[in-house]
Amino acid sequence: MSFLTDGLKNVMAGLNTLRDKRSGSTYEEEILDTSQLVAMYRSSAIARKIVDLPAEDSLREWREWNASSDQITKIEAEEKRLQIQAKMLKGSKRGRLFGGSAIFIGTGEKDLMKPLNPKKIGLGGIKYLTVLNRGDLQAGPVELDPREDLYGKPKHYRLSTVGVDTFNIEIHPSRFVISQGDERPDDLRGAALSLNSGWGDPVLTSTLTSIRDFDATVANIASLIFEAKIDVIGIKGFNDGLRSGGKKYEQLVLDRASLTATGKGINGSMLKDVDDTYEQKSASFSNLPDILDRFMLICSAAAKIPLMLLFETMPSGLNSNGEGPLRVYYDRIKVHQTLRMTPEMSILDECLIYSALGSRPDNIFYSWRPLWQPTQKEKAETGKTIVETFKTVSDLDLLPPEAIGKAIVNGLTESGLAPGLEDDVAKWFESAEFKEQQEGAEEGDLAEAVDPEADPEADDDDDGGKKPIDDAAPRSLYVRRNVLNGKQIVEWAKSQGFKTTLDPSDMHVTLAFSRKSVDWMEVGETYGDELEISAGGPRIMEQFGKARVLLFNSHQLKWRHQEMKEAGAQWDHAEYQPHITISYDDESPDLDNVVAYQGRIVLGPEIFEEVNEKWLEGVTEK
Repeated sequence: MSFLTDGLKNVMAGLNTLRDKRSGSTYEEEILDTSQLVAMYRSSAIARKIVDLPAEDSLREWREWNASSDQITKIEAEEKRLQIQAKMLKGSKRGRLFGGSAIFIGTGEKDLMKPLNPKKIGLGGIKYLTVLNRGDLQAGPVELDPREDLYGKPKHYRLSTVGVDTFNIEIHPSRFVISQGDERPDDLRGAALSLNSGWGDPVLTSTLTSIRDFDATVANIASLIFEAKIDVIGIKGFNDGLRSGGKKYEQLVLDRASLTATGKGINGSMLKDVDDTYEQKSASFSNLPDILDRFMLICSAAAKIPLMLLFETMPSGLNSNGEGPLRVYYDRIKVHQTLRMTPEMSILDECLIYSALGSRPDNIFYSWRPLWQPTQKEKAETGKTIVETFKTVSDLDLLPPEAIGKAIVNGLTESGLAPGLEDDVAKWFESAEFKEQQEGAEEGDLAEAVDPEADPEADDDDDGGKKPIDDAAPRSLYVRRNVLNGKQIVEWAKSQGFKTTLDPSDMHVTLAFSRKSVDWMEVGETYGDELEISAGGPRIMEQFGKARVLLFNSHQLKWRHQEMKEAGAQWDHAEYQPHITISYDDESPDLDNVVAYQGRIVLGPEIFEEVNEKWLEGVTEK
C-alpha cells in the first residue's frame, strides 16, 4: 500500500520519512480545568495580565452616545445605576479566563424561558445585572437546525445552585450577555460534549506552552544565581579518608570547611594544607538576557499583546518608541469591540435605551471611544481643522448656519478640546437673556414689516408686482386623527379584560410628533376629512413602555407620514407603525391572552397642533 504525501521529501537526508525526528511530533489538546486556570491566574503575573489587559483596554474608555443631550444624560445615568461598565469588565475577564461567562438581565419577569422583548421594557425596566461564571450555568442542547436563529447556540441555559436554597432554573439565551473566550472552530462537534457545549476556550489554552516555558526559564535563572560562584578545594587523601575514616573523618572535613569559610569571611584570607588545591568556578550569565528576551517575545506574540505592555518594558532600538506595535494592538482591540462586544451587548443596549427613555428613538447609536488619547497639542490642531472645514462649508452656502454651528459645537466637544461646550451652549439657548434677545429681534422684524412710513415701491419685485408674503414661521408639529368609533373599541377592550381604557374621545392615531420646527404650510393636506380602515387584516396588541396599543396597517397613513417627514418633520422612532393606545393601566391583562380588535376603524380629519411635552398628564382612563 502506498501513501500520497505533500511536501519536500529526501530519502538520503531522511526528510519527511519515518527517519525524520519531526514525524513523531503531534499536537494534542490539553484540557485545563477550573482549578488549574485559577491557579495560573493567581500565581502567574503574565497569565493574569494576558487575561486582564485586553478586557480592561476594551472597556476603559467606554463609549460615546449619539443623541440629544437630554437623552444622553438619561442613558448615562441608567448605565451608572446598573454599573454596566464594571459588570461588563468583570464578565469579560471571567469569559477570557474560563472560556465563557454571562450577565443576566434582570427585568422582574417570571417566565424566563420566553425571549426577552426590549419593547416591553418601560422606564426603569432593567432591575439589575448579575455576572455569572461559566461554572454557574449549564448550557442546554444546541440548536442544530440552520433555519433557526439560535443555530449553533444553546436553546437555553440552566442556572443551578446548591446551598440553603437549592434551585434549578432554565433561562432563554436572549436574557444573557454571553461573553466567550477564544472561539472553538469545532463548536458543533463540541455540542455533544457537556464540558464544552455552548462555550469557548479559555484564552490561556493557546498561550499555555509559552507561559509555562517563560515561567520555568525565569525560575531556572533564579536558581542559577545561587550557584553563580563555587569554591572548589582539593584535599590530599580525601577519598581514602572517606573509606577508612568513617563518620569521624566526615565530621572532621566538615569542621575544617566551616573553619576555612569563617576565616575567609572575617579577614578575606584562607588557610589550607600545602598539598591542598583551591579554585573558583563562576557561572556565565552573558547569554541569559538574550534567552529571556526570546521567551518574552514568544509570550507577547502568543498573547497578541505588545512587549512593552505585557512586560512593561521600554522599547529598544534607534528611534523606537513602540508606537507602531501599540497602534496595531489598539486596532485589534477596536476589531474586538466592533465584531465581538457590540453584538454580545446588542440586546442589553436595546433594553438600556427603553429603560432610560421609555421608547426607542431611531437616531440613537453609540461609538467606542478611541484608545489612543491625543495630546493637548493634537486636540488643538483637531479643533482648528474642524473650524476651518466648517468655515469652508459655510462659505459654500449649502447648509443653514444653525446646522453648521451645531456641528462645530459637537465636533469641538467630541474632540476633547472643549468638553463642556455643548452643555454650555444648550444652557445659553435656554437662558432668559437669549430668549429676550430673540423676542427683541422678532419685534424688530415685525415693526419693519408693518412700518407705515416704508416706501411702498420698495416691495415691488423686478417685474413690477408685489413680493409674496413670507412663509409661516416654523414651529413644532403634532398631527393626529381622532378615532370616531372609539366606543366600539372600548366595548371590545372591556370584553378582553381591560379594567380601564382611554376615553373614546381621547383615542387617536398619531401621524407626526416633531419637536423639530416645521413649516406647516409645506406639509400640505390630506385627500379627505374621514378615513376608514376596513375590518380584518393584521392586528397585533403590543406594549410600548406603559402603553398597551393596537397595531394595524394603513398605506394611506404611512404615505401621509412620509410626506410630513419629507417636509421636515422629525420622527424619533426607527419606523412608523400606525397604532391606537388602549390603556396605560399597569393591571391590564396579559397581552398574550388578548385577541386583537378586528372591527373597522374610522378616523376623523387631521388635527395640527404644536408639541405638548406634558400631554400624558391630561390622559385619564375610565
